[in-house]
Amino acid sequence: MYAAFFRGSKQVILLRAGILIAAIALLDWQIVGEIPVGFLYLIPMAMAGSVLNPWQIGVAAALCTFLAEIFDDLEWNLRAGLSRDVLYFAAFVGAGLFVREVNRNRRQEHKHLEEIERQSEARREAEEQLRVLVESSPAAIITSDAHGAVLMANEAAHRMLAVAPGELSGRAIHHYLPSLRNISKPDDSQQFFRTVMQARGQREDGESFLADICFSTYRTDAGLRLAAMVLDASEEFRTHEVSGLHQLLLGSRIAIGAVSHEIRNVCGAIAAVHQNLAHGGLLAGNRDFEALGNLIMALERIANLNLRRSTNEATEVDLSALLDELRIVIAPSLHDESITADWKTESGLPLVWADRPSLMQVFLNLISNSIRALSRRADPALSISAKADGNQVLVEFADNGGGVDHPEHLFRPFQDGAELTGLGLYLSRAFLHSFGGDLRYKALPAGACFIVNLNPATTQAQDS
Repeated sequence: MYAAFFRGSKQVILLRAGILIAAIALLDWQIVGEIPVGFLYLIPMAMAGSVLNPWQIGVAAALCTFLAEIFDDLEWNLRAGLSRDVLYFAAFVGAGLFVREVNRNRRQEHKHLEEIERQSEARREAEEQLRVLVESSPAAIITSDAHGAVLMANEAAHRMLAVAPGELSGRAIHHYLPSLRNISKPDDSQQFFRTVMQARGQREDGESFLADICFSTYRTDAGLRLAAMVLDASEEFRTHEVSGLHQLLLGSRIAIGAVSHEIRNVCGAIAAVHQNLAHGGLLAGNRDFEALGNLIMALERIANLNLRRSTNEATEVDLSALLDELRIVIAPSLHDESITADWKTESGLPLVWADRPSLMQVFLNLISNSIRALSRRADPALSISAKADGNQVLVEFADNGGGVDHPEHLFRPFQDGAELTGLGLYLSRAFLHSFGGDLRYKALPAGACFIVNLNPATTQAQDS
C-alpha cells in the first residue's frame, strides 16, 4: 500500500507529495507543545525524490525545513535552531537523493532485465528457426564429438543413412562416413578444417553411396567438434555417367556414319572398276577376283550404316540458362588464356528445341576451337551472343583469331591438318541436325564466326 504512493506520473506523485506536506504542516500547527513532527516530512521528500532532479530536491528540502521550523513549538536560537535546521535539511535532502538513486538504479535494472528478456526471446526464436531449418533441410546435417560419436542428426541424415528416426545419436559417424575418421580425432592441434570433399558413404544396411560432404571443425569447452552437411550424389553421378554414355554412343554413331560415307565413296569407285573387269571376261573364274567382289559387297553392307536423324532425346531447353552454365564451365579456361569474353543474351528468348547435353557439347567445342585460335593472339577477344531472328534463334561465337584458310573444308570429316581427329565441327553440325538445328560459318575481317541455328520449341511442336 505504501508503494502505491510512489507509482504514477511525475505530476501525480508531486501532487500527492504536496498534499502530504500540507497535511503535515497543518498537523504540526495544530499540535501544541514541544512535540516535533518535522521528521514526517521525510515521507513526502522520499516521494518527491523519485521524480525530481538534485537541485529540485534541495528546494523541496528547504521548503520542508522552513515549515518544520515555523510550525513546531521549539524555541529557535542561533546555536540550537541553526543546528536543528541543518540536520532537518540534511535529512530531507539525503532522503530525497537516496530515493532518487534507488529509483534510478531500479529503472536501470528494469531496462537491463528487459534487454535480457529481449535477448533471451531473440535467442529462443533464433534457436527455434535454426532447429526448424536443420530439421526441414533436405541435406543431412550431423555434428559429432572428437571421438566421432554423433551428437545431433536431423531427419534427412536418418533417411540417408537408413537409420530409424532418433537412433543415430551416440553412434560412430565413421561407420557411415569413413573418410571423416581422421578429421575430428582428439589432439592438441589448433588446426581447423573448413572444406568440401566427395567420398564414399555407407548406409546402415551396407549399401554404398557417393556423398558430397561439406564439413568444418570447431573447438568448445568440451573439446573438438565436427559439423558436416552431407548430400547424396549417387543420382547425380548416375545421371552424369548415363549422359556421358549417351554422348559417347551418339558421337560414335555419327563417327561411324562419317566412316561409312567415306567407305561408300571408295566402294563405289572399286565396284565400278570390278564391274568393268567382269564384263571384259578376262578374269572369269579367277578366285582372287571373286574374293575381291565379295569384299566389295561386305564393305558396301558396312557402308549402309548411314547416319539417321533422331529426335528422341530432344526437348524444350532454356537457352539463357544453358548459356549461364556454359559461362561458368568455360570461365577458368578463358581466364588462363587471358581472353576477354563478351556475353550478350537477348532478353525474352523463347525456349528452343534441342538435346541439352548435345547442345552443351557443341558450344564447348566451338569455344575450345576459338581458345586454340586465340592462344597465338596478343589481344584475344571472344564474343558470344544469342538473339531471336525471325522464326529461329541464333547463337554466334565470334573471335579475332585470324579466321579459317579453307572454310569450304570446315564441316568435312577427317580433315587434313586438324589438331585432333578432324571430327569436331562435323560432329557438332551432326548433333544440331539431329534435332533440327544447323551450324554455319561466317568469315570476319580479323577472325571467324560460327552461327548456331536453333528452332523455337513452339515451332518444332507445330511441325511435329
